[in-house]
Amino acid sequence: MVPSKAVRVWLDHLTVERGLSANTLAAYRRDVGRYLDFLAGAGIDDLDTISESTLTDYQVRLREGDADHPPLSTTSTARMIVAVRGFHKFALADGLATSDPAAGVRPPRPAKRLPKALPLSDVEAILGAVDVETTLGLRDKALLEVLYGTGARISEAVGLDVDDLDLVDGTVLLRGKGGKERLVPLGSFASAALDAWLVRGRPELAAGATDRRGSGGALFLNARGGRLSRQSAWTVLTRTAERAGVTRDVSPHTMRHSFATHLLDGGADVRVVQELLGHASVTTTQIYTMVTVDNLREVFATAHPRAR
Repeated sequence: MVPSKAVRVWLDHLTVERGLSANTLAAYRRDVGRYLDFLAGAGIDDLDTISESTLTDYQVRLREGDADHPPLSTTSTARMIVAVRGFHKFALADGLATSDPAAGVRPPRPAKRLPKALPLSDVEAILGAVDVETTLGLRDKALLEVLYGTGARISEAVGLDVDDLDLVDGTVLLRGKGGKERLVPLGSFASAALDAWLVRGRPELAAGATDRRGSGGALFLNARGGRLSRQSAWTVLTRTAERAGVTRDVSPHTMRHSFATHLLDGGADVRVVQELLGHASVTTTQIYTMVTVDNLREVFATAHPRAR
């Protein structure tokens, strides 16, 4: 089969059968689109003529770059190869090809990078820098408390509806990657901020909505009464961090990293943190334990008389 047609079948499968999010589908489409360009440049128009060496050449091309693309990092190359491996595996299983040339191709292994977590003092400074005397301030306070108090991804936070909250029980329903749901407890600070936003802030924005699409029951609204976007939520955090005088790089994912790291520092079990973060594998969560080990090593080096 022609590779481009097989890719369309695969993407339809990911959309209908796997139910992947629009952002994930767009990433797969972009990554495999570059692979199709490589195949076309090599004059390959049949899946059954692709060999393992073809994939190896493609991986080298990704790392070295070409006239149209700069060299990719190890992480980006690995992501591209994983996408291509997934495509070829599907093509074989669905009868679109007679073999899987990517089965023996391994993506490069990136060096482990420790997630960047903020010190608790920086997090508290950010959360304390919001002006809760304004309607948008009430929203911003609730948003930031949710990000740090639940470890939610930014897409999960802005995707929340009012009905996803249970302030009596102190829980929130988060929808993660692949539509997977998890129930996460809300701390007292996040619950109080959400209650203030729902009682004193959200009704005002919802009543004065000028966004024709409406809020659709969204928890966090923009100034026009529509659902708050990821970009706007990101801006809320970075501007608040600037106001708080925090000079470290801050992003929504930084808050997620801080949530996990501070839990482990406080003695939480790694598998509990795994469930709270919505990680499919505990291996993903265990990278945070490297951060806490570094913290322990630093304390030991400065405090123990025999460490110097």
